[in-house]
Amino acid sequence: MITESASPPSPAGLAAAGRSAERQVEEVVAAYVRAADRRDGSAMSGLFTEDAVVEIYYTGSGGRDPLGSVRGAAAIGQAVAGLMAPHPPRGWSHHTTFNPIIAVDGDTATIDVQFLVYNVVGRAEPAGGWPPGAVGAQGSITPIESGYNRSTLRRVNGKWLIAEHVISHDLPYAFPRD
Repeated sequence: MITESASPPSPAGLAAAGRSAERQVEEVVAAYVRAADRRDGSAMSGLFTEDAVVEIYYTGSGGRDPLGSVRGAAAIGQAVAGLMAPHPPRGWSHHTTFNPIIAVDGDTATIDVQFLVYNVVGRAEPAGGWPPGAVGAQGSITPIESGYNRSTLRRVNGKWLIAEHVISHDLPYAFPRD
């Protein structure tokens, strides 16, 4: 029987268990995107060191325009839970990463990945049922963000945690204003 994964692995679940340091670092990034998809601030903050820094830039113009920063694991978790737009009914997001470049030097590592974020919205089944000929998934999947993430991680008590995370967006980005 196939069961759905209810939540990403906890940071404690990302301990060595015989995997290479490079693979462990990649799994931290995998847990990061899943926490972002779920808007799970607790899971997200558990992936960062207490003194972590997240910096966000727009780089699509050929420059590096700062968009914002967040300091501290708790604040990073709060930002994910409170500032990311909630999912609409039948909606979800999928943060994906690919083409990792990983370097490990003792208890410090860097990982640079490309990312794409997809907005996924399922159609509601019409009151009279699906029309004749309708088959397969019903809804839309739309790419909404792209860019690069570069993270520096530290191994703390055997676990890799993100100490610095730089998000470089290809598109201009709007944040809520107070």
